[in-house]
Amino acid sequence: MKMKLLTRILSALLIVFSIGCSNKKESVQHSKPTSKKEMTAKDILGNPDYLAISYGGYRTKSRDNQPTIAQLKDDMHILSAMGIKVLRTYNVQLAQASNLLKTIREMKQENPDFEMYVMLGAWIDCKNAWTDQAPDHNIESEQNEGEIKRAVALANEYPDIVKVLAVGNEAMVKWAESYYVQPNVILKWVNYLQDLKKTGDLPKDLWITSSDDFSSWGGGDPLYHVPDLENLIKAVDYISMHTYPYHNSHYNPDFWKVPASEADASDMEKVDAAMLRALDFAKMQYDSVTSYMKSLGVEKPVHIGETGWATESNGHYGPKGSKATDQYKQARYYELMREWTNNAGISCFYFEAFDEPWKDAGNPHGSENHFGLFTVDGKAKYPIWDLVDKGIFEGLTRDGNKITKTFNGNEDELLKGVLVPPMQ
Repeated sequence: MKMKLLTRILSALLIVFSIGCSNKKESVQHSKPTSKKEMTAKDILGNPDYLAISYGGYRTKSRDNQPTIAQLKDDMHILSAMGIKVLRTYNVQLAQASNLLKTIREMKQENPDFEMYVMLGAWIDCKNAWTDQAPDHNIESEQNEGEIKRAVALANEYPDIVKVLAVGNEAMVKWAESYYVQPNVILKWVNYLQDLKKTGDLPKDLWITSSDDFSSWGGGDPLYHVPDLENLIKAVDYISMHTYPYHNSHYNPDFWKVPASEADASDMEKVDAAMLRALDFAKMQYDSVTSYMKSLGVEKPVHIGETGWATESNGHYGPKGSKATDQYKQARYYELMREWTNNAGISCFYFEAFDEPWKDAGNPHGSENHFGLFTVDGKAKYPIWDLVDKGIFEGLTRDGNKITKTFNGNEDELLKGVLVPPMQ
């Protein structure tokens, strides 16, 4: 009897112990975090695992035709497949930016592993910009206040997606004659947004910047070296600068033209050498901005808010101009820029994801319409043919079109159109 009693007691203890262990395991399992770390701009910018790109989803010659949610989802699936996780937009006057944020939120709800963040742009103009009256570059547009308020509202509504607010796009560079403003206007709104962060009216981890030409950030003409720019550099969380060797192949062509020392090289050797010089040109402009910033006693990140290479031009950059334009050169520039910036810890918002025919609506062959890595109908240009080969776009479409290669994937046909830069 004693043995039977002892056996029953031991069995009961084992059951209790087993239940306790089971509950403990269940408790430990439930204590695991159920959400990923909340990423901030500091985590994302300069991180090669978070590739950045400039994005516009417009398919037609007019922005009156806003992309639909379904079209935006098409684009997000395509870009995500490429490893793109950060997008740059340009204004919140039109519906695209707010619809894009709504789209990303829906996609995150559908798939918790989906990641996409946004550098949200607020467009800034001077008084009389885009009107039949002379622009007044010393007074800002009365529209700017509303644009900033819309951007603030979206940043607060989508704090898990909007990680950067950019005040203006090429809004200080003086060749933007239709709309540029003085640095004090950008400084005013940057300070306003920074104050909202301090009062808790904007997320404290939101980074504030302005995205502008390298010269506007003090990297070029000393004309830009004014106290308001110095204060702006101190006020932003990082500098977002633009560099375009492509455009400079016409406006500052010394770096682009083939030197006499390369006269006997093959055509493709001349082209490849020119693209290496284009990379060096971009690096030079980047270094000029960082040097000016450091001369003010400032140390903060400098990232590339825009750079790109067009694939078609009937103007300055085409066969009758600098001969900079074709898909082979775009591929080399894209490859070189990604390699440099990824290794250097620089975010590069490559310009741009898709061709946008509204940019030069009256001139279908104008270069501004053809900076995309994809054509409007979803054909992958030469820089990303390898991604098509890898099958990452399998099952994805743009407006019902499967993702295929330009030139029907015929490299020999593509190379026939490669233009050799002129001799010096």
